[in-house]
Amino acid sequence: MKKTYILILMCLAPMWAFAQVGEHRNQFAVGIHGGCNLNKVDFGQTKVNQKQYQGLTGGLMARYTCEKYFKTICSVQMELNYSQLGWENEILDVKDNPIPSTANPEENERFKHTVNYIQVPILAHLAWGKEKQGFNFFFNAGPVIGLYTTDKIESNFNAETANLEKRGYTSEDSQARVKIQLRKQEEKPDNKFDYGIAAGLGLELHVKPIGRFQIEGRFYYGLGNIYGDSKSDCFGRSAHQTIILRGAYLIDI
Repeated sequence: MKKTYILILMCLAPMWAFAQVGEHRNQFAVGIHGGCNLNKVDFGQTKVNQKQYQGLTGGLMARYTCEKYFKTICSVQMELNYSQLGWENEILDVKDNPIPSTANPEENERFKHTVNYIQVPILAHLAWGKEKQGFNFFFNAGPVIGLYTTDKIESNFNAETANLEKRGYTSEDSQARVKIQLRKQEEKPDNKFDYGIAAGLGLELHVKPIGRFQIEGRFYYGLGNIYGDSKSDCFGRSAHQTIILRGAYLIDI
């Protein structure tokens, strides 16, 4: 319930941000964007060593500028994005060296799970600087909802063939526990619906009549879990945490 309340508050945030009455604006812009995701999954108290997963993101965006309040240009921005998220395990032995695969000793053990989503961010867009012909600096923040579409696993081992002794799990109990965790990571997501909050900073250049060019760095903090989180489930938490680097192009209409 706490996560639901947070999401509701974030959905209302763009409206609250513009509750004050300033200089009225009525400007609409549409555009496209693309970039990369640097993602990890927070598995809570379960230790899962990970590299930074790299995926693609891109989609459509629309922005409505409604007012200028003092020096702040206030807008609401909505996006429809395709986003590759997931995680890549960093598999090392107790001396921090890569572990050769038991199936093919010429390869090191590797595991990557890609999870693809359609995401819809609804953001408050606050900007300072030039409205036309020049640069402005902006801040975006708001809720994001996502719908799972497909996933893909790239791995050269499974729970039964993983070299757990070299990873430092020597007892039968510890190996049994890790095998359960590995089997779970090989499964499709239990939850097809994802949600969280995002915030970002960026720079926009308006070149009339060509359009608006943006660069932005954004962080997405997932509130929903990929897998079940009950007491009987393997992970108490399994949520995305994403650094997003992107560029965008918009035109005023």
